[in-house]
Amino acid sequence: MIDSLAPQPSTAADLPTGDLPPAVDAAQRIVWRLSFIEFPWDINKALEFALLRTYAVPSISGLLARTREFEDRTTKRYDDTALLIREVLRNGLDSERARRSFARINGMHGRFRIADEDFLYVLSTFVFSPIDWIANFGRRPLSQAEEQAWFAFWNEFGRRMRIPGLCATLAEFRAFAMAYEATHFQFAPSNRLIAERTLDLVLSMYFVPRPLHPAGRQAALAICDAPLVAALGFAEPSPGLRGIARGALRWRRAILRWLPPNSDARWLVFGAKTYPEGYNIEELGTFPAARTGSDAADRAA
Repeated sequence: MIDSLAPQPSTAADLPTGDLPPAVDAAQRIVWRLSFIEFPWDINKALEFALLRTYAVPSISGLLARTREFEDRTTKRYDDTALLIREVLRNGLDSERARRSFARINGMHGRFRIADEDFLYVLSTFVFSPIDWIANFGRRPLSQAEEQAWFAFWNEFGRRMRIPGLCATLAEFRAFAMAYEATHFQFAPSNRLIAERTLDLVLSMYFVPRPLHPAGRQAALAICDAPLVAALGFAEPSPGLRGIARGALRWRRAILRWLPPNSDARWLVFGAKTYPEGYNIEELGTFPAARTGSDAADRAA
């Protein structure tokens, strides 16, 4: 049987506790509620923009460009990333599906020599992009306790990825991310290449015709901060476009505040095109057999 079709937890109460410390177990249940009940759309959008932030770093975008995964298999690469993360979020850190997902994630990354600070920065985008997005555009900001739970969950995620130098506090992690961006956000052709591929894929998901993709990219970039746009190599969106894009999201926030909060889990669909009949976790991601000849050089660098 394709095991993505097997029953999975439908409430936070169904998550396995395993050997998790009580604080981390409580955190993953808060994260489950935020991700699947209160803010499913917002968190998904925030994580899409989190990916853009990582592409502003030449060492990260350069590796992605050399493997050609985002050029030759854009949809599959995007879907596999989303599915592996979603397996952990939906099923819990100590679930059997999460353990298999971490094995796949670590197996992929272990093939390359990646700087510890690059790993840590990518993790930081998964912490702060959702926190900041919800603060700006969600129906309500996260409470301090929810922010701490979000941080605790992703810190444990990072520990299971064997990332060294994890930060002890949310404030320390924020300071690291800001300092990293100040020194590592630099334009490189690979930044724009990977960003364009990803933006075009997301626009196609919303059925935006290809001739309109350049305009769609600018609309998406209008939500981003100026240093990110510059590092990706795009023209700065006009103040008017920034006002329209951000204003639309704030109008959405205002409308949501008048509506009753959602109380049922909502499952966003990922990978339907890539895996129409379902998938097994072990087949997600990249494998040595698919490398182009640059993988060995990256490992030896």
